Amino acid sequence: MRLRFILSETLKGLTRNVAMTVSVILVAFVSLLFVGASGLLQAQIAAMKGEWYDEVEVSVYMCPQASAYPTCAEGEATQEQIDAVERTVNQSLASFVESYHIESKAEAYKNFMASYGNSAVGRNATEEMMPVSFRIKLVDPENYQVVAEQFGGHAGVERVVDQGSTLEPLFLVMNRASWITGGLAAIMGVAAVLLISTTIRLSAMSRSRETGIMRLVGASNLFIQLPFILEGVIAALIGALLAVGTLWAGVHYVVQTWLAGSISFTSAFIDTTAVAYLAPWLILAAIVLAALSSAFSLSKYTKV
Repeated sequence: MRLRFILSETLKGLTRNVAMTVSVILVAFVSLLFVGASGLLQAQIAAMKGEWYDEVEVSVYMCPQASAYPTCAEGEATQEQIDAVERTVNQSLASFVESYHIESKAEAYKNFMASYGNSAVGRNATEEMMPVSFRIKLVDPENYQVVAEQFGGHAGVERVVDQGSTLEPLFLVMNRASWITGGLAAIMGVAAVLLISTTIRLSAMSRSRETGIMRLVGASNLFIQLPFILEGVIAALIGALLAVGTLWAGVHYVVQTWLAGSISFTSAFIDTTAVAYLAPWLILAAIVLAALSSAFSLSKYTKV
């Protein structure tokens, strides 16, 4: 009997002011959509980093003929200098290096011509102009600086290039987009809490006569407040489910179907599993925030 009464009062409150109920649903939907998008963007960044960093190499270029770099003032690197660099890789840097490959002048020339053979620079290039280089794959790509410091000023070394550094601007942009999304989510979350509080307070004020009678017959605070709290929770829960559904559709149709089929430089795309992992947290957040904001706003208007 009590449960039926509470549910009927909750339904009455949801349908009495449809516009406010829809407002709560929409604000909860948008705020949780931003929260979910921020979380999924972070998951996408992690997936791309995992794939690309696995392929990242550090390249140690030895001095070629006629290099303009000050480090090559003594001319082309000698075989002794090349051997010294290889010993350093095998000894001093052994714990940091997963594997390495020495690219000869012939290999460098072949790769250069594959990229620039049809240009004026390619037509004027010769094999002897190419540098010998070490292509080093690190155990942890974050340890690039260790390699750079080891070969800084090393005889015969022209320069050290970290391929990972070229990816950092992209990840920086993606991280900033994630932070902005998270910031918008926080703002919308505050708006959702305020709107839920205001909606539930107005609902309680509009039914002050009913709550007054309930006080007179000895109803507890929880019994009086529960229908109002459920109003906020149900509206927020609907918004959360809409957000989860939108995120699922976005990942499935935009990421997995469109982006994965259109972009060839990476295969590291998140799937709907990421949404499934995130969904319970979004739903829980909606329920907790709605319940707390509703209970707080009711403490003044329905207190026995």
